[in-house]
Amino acid sequence: MAEVLVYVDHVDGAVRKPTLELLTLARRLGDPVAVHLGPNAEEAAKTLGEYGAVRVLAADAPEFADYLVVPKVDALQAAYEAVSPAAVLVPSSAEGKEIAARLAVRIGSGIITDAVDLESGDEGPVTTQSVFAAAFTTKSRVTKGTPVITVKPNSATPEAAAAAGTVEELSVSFGEAATGTKVTSRTPRESTGRPELTEAAIVVSGGRGVNGAENFHLIEGLADSLGAAVGASRAAVDAGWYPHSHQVGQTGKTVSPQLYIATGISGAIQHRAGMQTSKTIVAINKDAEAPIFELVDYGIVGDLFEVVPQLTEEIKARKG
Repeated sequence: MAEVLVYVDHVDGAVRKPTLELLTLARRLGDPVAVHLGPNAEEAAKTLGEYGAVRVLAADAPEFADYLVVPKVDALQAAYEAVSPAAVLVPSSAEGKEIAARLAVRIGSGIITDAVDLESGDEGPVTTQSVFAAAFTTKSRVTKGTPVITVKPNSATPEAAAAAGTVEELSVSFGEAATGTKVTSRTPRESTGRPELTEAAIVVSGGRGVNGAENFHLIEGLADSLGAAVGASRAAVDAGWYPHSHQVGQTGKTVSPQLYIATGISGAIQHRAGMQTSKTIVAINKDAEAPIFELVDYGIVGDLFEVVPQLTEEIKARKG
């Protein structure tokens, strides 16, 4: 069976959920071969094998941490040349898309970004994308070279399928461009204890209707009761009520959770573009004519300052 390269997103060997989704999708096309760059490959291989990786190509070098992107592209290209895969799958993060694009240019192949589904076709993998602010769904495939595809987080449910997960050393030669951009310092991000916004299964977002930074504790309380990430509309972050890193929308982050709760958000196209592919959408807004209600599965017309605390308490009560 053909082999499919899967680029591993991990933190010191702890494999992140989008990679498990990629392994699940890769099995539709062939045998997944994981590419693990950085430390603790042996530890990561246990998880990768559990979710279907027949092999784990591993490389660890200081260049991966000391320089930006290009060393990882060099390594992924080395894996591509070693395997001659049927496709290359990469998580659709900002870094992942840059790595995928650079690889596609190097190997002369077409690239598809932000896929939300993937299936086998007679002439190669067929991808599904949500485009034009999620107004349309398209199916497409790469017609030149080996398909390089980035897949949005939460596009598939990880499914375990035990495979060997044998670790093999990947030989990598770094080009001159690899050391072009050096990392000079790092500052650890303060942990909130909440899941990463783009990977969260549940997202609770607040907008203009929250009416001030001092009221975002209501949104955080609801999110914490659900084990959710916190998002914000452009209006809220532009007003300084919540950090820009939490902005959901066309100029912010795109999310596709199982459940998205929009509180005090009118539903402008800019925001909708960042969350319309959510599986279930709930809106809380006192304006019954708000555009957000056009796309929701469940809508609550009411004052969020009354609804959100009641909802939070009810969730806590049901969780015991």
